[in-house]
Amino acid sequence: MTAELRPSFSACPACAAGPAASDLASRDKGGSGDARLMLSVPGVHCAACIAKIERGLMACPGVSAARVNLTLKRASITAAPEIDVDQMIALVEGLGYEAHELDASALRATATDQAGRDLLMRLAVAGFASMNVMLLSVAVWSGAADATRDMFHWISAAIALPTIAFSGQPFFRNAWHSLRSGRLNMDVPITLAILLAIGTSLWETALSGHHAYFDAALTLVFFLLAGRYLDHRTRAIARSAAEELTALEVPRAWRLEAGDEVQVAVAELRLGDLIRVRPGGRMPVDGVITEGTSELDRSLLTGETTPVFAAEGQAVSAGEMNLTGPLTLRATAVGSDTSLHRMADLVAVAEAGRANYTSLADRAAKLYAPGVHILSALAFLGWLIGTGDMRTALNIAAAVLIITCPCALGLAVPAVTTAASGRLFKRGMLIKDATALERLAEVDTVVFDKTGTLTTGTPTLEVPEALEPHALAVAMALAAGSSHPLSQAILAAAQQLGIGPAEVKNISEVPGYGTEGIWQGGRVRLGRASWTGADALAQTAAYLQMGQGAPLALTFADTLRPGAAEAVAALKDSGKHVMLMSGDSAPVVQAMAARLGIPEWEAEALPQHKAARITALAGEGHHVLMVGDGLNDTAALSAAHVSISPASALDAARAASDIVLLGADLSPIADACAIAESATRRIRENFQIATVYNVLAVPLAVAGLATPLIAALAMSTSSIIVSLNALRLKGRT
Repeated sequence: MTAELRPSFSACPACAAGPAASDLASRDKGGSGDARLMLSVPGVHCAACIAKIERGLMACPGVSAARVNLTLKRASITAAPEIDVDQMIALVEGLGYEAHELDASALRATATDQAGRDLLMRLAVAGFASMNVMLLSVAVWSGAADATRDMFHWISAAIALPTIAFSGQPFFRNAWHSLRSGRLNMDVPITLAILLAIGTSLWETALSGHHAYFDAALTLVFFLLAGRYLDHRTRAIARSAAEELTALEVPRAWRLEAGDEVQVAVAELRLGDLIRVRPGGRMPVDGVITEGTSELDRSLLTGETTPVFAAEGQAVSAGEMNLTGPLTLRATAVGSDTSLHRMADLVAVAEAGRANYTSLADRAAKLYAPGVHILSALAFLGWLIGTGDMRTALNIAAAVLIITCPCALGLAVPAVTTAASGRLFKRGMLIKDATALERLAEVDTVVFDKTGTLTTGTPTLEVPEALEPHALAVAMALAAGSSHPLSQAILAAAQQLGIGPAEVKNISEVPGYGTEGIWQGGRVRLGRASWTGADALAQTAAYLQMGQGAPLALTFADTLRPGAAEAVAALKDSGKHVMLMSGDSAPVVQAMAARLGIPEWEAEALPQHKAARITALAGEGHHVLMVGDGLNDTAALSAAHVSISPASALDAARAASDIVLLGADLSPIADACAIAESATRRIRENFQIATVYNVLAVPLAVAGLATPLIAALAMSTSSIIVSLNALRLKGRT
């Protein structure tokens, strides 16, 4: 274990982001002619997993570099041109991890947090400059006068002007864009306050005035950048789920040309082409099977846990996995017309709709910004008319703008969300979206997916007490010759019971049907009901035929995720309506709903049906929380008011969700709802604090009793109070 946990640069998500970004941005071919391959590895969850996969990949001849990114759950491989991606997938799966090919050209280089680094750099510059200008201000406050005072003021100006020009750019740009579009936002009064403070200070300095407010302007920029950076840290820089779905499309396919298999890019496929799909491969296009029998794994697209029999004449969809036998299909939809691509379009539409959510801070800005401008303008006009002194009127207008500058409002949301995000992270939940907590607090309906969400997605053999050990030994021997999920479950159950395989000879797999062999001179079969002569049961089962007797049904059950029952019970106790929607068959879904006490369920739900159902619930006035993990859930996750996916989910599902559940336990979901409600209350309290502060401070500024410096100190005090109120949330249990 010690060896597996050895230090690795890629073991740290933050450190891994940089290499991953360069991987995503790179071409398909490296500079030395090596191929650049990308794999999705959703099962990676710790440093030991990373070390194991990287070691395994690097041990393969021809692989020159391998890097696993824990945050993105991706492996980037640089290998010789003759290395095939299927070899890499087989190698990773041999290490015990699920792997899927990703098309690197379909992914953009968005992994690096360039915006966060930019804000942090501007914050550091503003902080350093404000400290230096404050030191110079101490000399002025201590009694420096005349030429000495003016010199200190000009030095302060030399520091403050370039600093504000650099550090204040985020506010200046946003304010300019807002004004160009004919509307007001929080950055407009912020920009006016900064510019007026600087302008007033330059005027006072040029006139050899006693007071300049460069330190106030810099402190204002510093506090506002701190709030902006806190806000940014609450967001995970996630790629679009639609982009992730597109990257999961198979980039290459084997086309039949004059009877020969020729590997071509999927973009070159046309309607009517004959395509060969080997066992273990994904369907590159929608089509109809013209030759071969096999079984299809549709779990990523539909959530069906049981593989589906596939034979000539059956329609297949892009993204489905061919399990047991080679298939030849004729393309009926290619490119943007495939079902997988249409699902990506559906996700993109749903994401755009959810982006229309207006946060509490934005709603406050619509009311706040116009009022601040009007108040400052009235103060300027009133003092100018009353005194005739432009200098006094301008100073008072600057004080009003600074004292009403929405720094406290700017911190009201990020301070709370940062504290709440910290609490949730300790409970194993990662907040990805800035408004996720606000939306989670409004939830009244929770919709769960079944396979991979409420369950682990791995079938478990239900061993009956009357099952003869020799029967399980025969089933184990037959299962050892197949990669079918049910066969793997039989092997696991037999090994757990300490049962070894029987001596079955001439074992062969019949694609689409099962495995057969010779035991004690007679033929034995393990597979489908119709193939073994059994009557099919309503639940998931494999059938073992031994001799002349009736075939034995080996039934399987889904294993519940830890905390699934507790999460459902806690959500119901809090007054939320809980639903179950799955692409699995009705008997299986009904049994799971009854097991967990979920009153409403829907079975055989296709991806578009899930999204449509959630959209319909929203139309009825419900705020829906969707919890899902598969490709078939991405549209529903995007359409929901707020969404959660497990860390084990496929990249596309995690990208579509607002919150990622880092562990296997589902019980933190109910805690997250409670914390979100508490956080929203704190945000509203912060708005109230900011409002009370303005009610008390603004009359002083308008009356000329607060200089711009006093206004900056008052603004800073309100920001500190808001931050301390947010920390109350962090300290609660």
